[in-house]
Amino acid sequence: MQILWIAGMIVCFNQVAFSQDPVFSQFYNAPLQLNPAFAGNTNGPSFHLNYRNQWPALGNIYTTTAISYSQFFRKINSGFGGSILVDNAGDGTLKTSRFALNYSYRLKVNQKSYIKGGIETTLGNISLDWDRFIFGDAIDPRLGSVSPGGLPFPSAETRPLQNSINYFGVSSGILYSHPDYYFGVTLRNLNTPDISFLSQQGRNNNDGYLPLFFSLHGGYKFTIRERNKFREDAFIMPNVLIAGQSGFRQVNFGSIFAMNKLLLGVWYRLTGSNADAVIGSVGVRKDFLRISYSFDYTTSALSIRQGGSHEVGISLNFDYLYPEKVNYNDCFNIFR
Repeated sequence: MQILWIAGMIVCFNQVAFSQDPVFSQFYNAPLQLNPAFAGNTNGPSFHLNYRNQWPALGNIYTTTAISYSQFFRKINSGFGGSILVDNAGDGTLKTSRFALNYSYRLKVNQKSYIKGGIETTLGNISLDWDRFIFGDAIDPRLGSVSPGGLPFPSAETRPLQNSINYFGVSSGILYSHPDYYFGVTLRNLNTPDISFLSQQGRNNNDGYLPLFFSLHGGYKFTIRERNKFREDAFIMPNVLIAGQSGFRQVNFGSIFAMNKLLLGVWYRLTGSNADAVIGSVGVRKDFLRISYSFDYTTSALSIRQGGSHEVGISLNFDYLYPEKVNYNDCFNIFR
């Protein structure tokens, strides 16, 4: 028997399919997912790999994987990047895949500050495995969803005409950076692409479109020790992320501490007016490699019994391949 959350999630599926953009707890390890203007955050090639497993006690029903590349080209003062993201809901019952290309341009404000603007174009696909859904009218109070003969009970829900949707999306972002602080704004799905599995005749005019996603993010770096050729820099950096899409709101705030090869972080997440999770992270950094693990301890009514959320982030920064000295003069250390 499929897990019953599917029936609840799809109770309105005969009206429209809704989708939301995933947000990683380790947003600092997924810069292109946070803001297109982060394209070209390093002079050398940089790669980021992210994996998130939410509520594993329910059977790995929510997993998100992303990989990205970006690099800055000083001769044209521009950054380029690309990413692939795959989001699975219901162990593949509802699957979103998207491929994105990013471009950014950097403007110098003064000797210490820069503004970067970025744009992202996305080709996406949302697919639905309809045969795995279980609806309320197909559940017998005594027998469940399967008859004594081993066949699933039928449902009156109407199967959509198509189980796979392709869409094109446009997003943009802007970043202001200073050696001590940064802040940015992201707007995704500017063209609100149509992602409904139903025809226009089968839904309301405003239904079936991927809603506009926005995020505000910023941080301040308290430097404890500057980096030199013998050791990494040391700092404490509080950060805040405010994200919203349709009726959903999320706020992450906390701080990351870096000393030598060690990275430690503590965060708190609110969804709407509800306390959602306490997030702890630990990581190591060495030369071009950084690996971090984080755990979301659920504090909402869902409780920790569902297994919280596990997340792994890997960053590869190949600045060392370039002989010239790299001096970024910003506070984007945690994003590299």
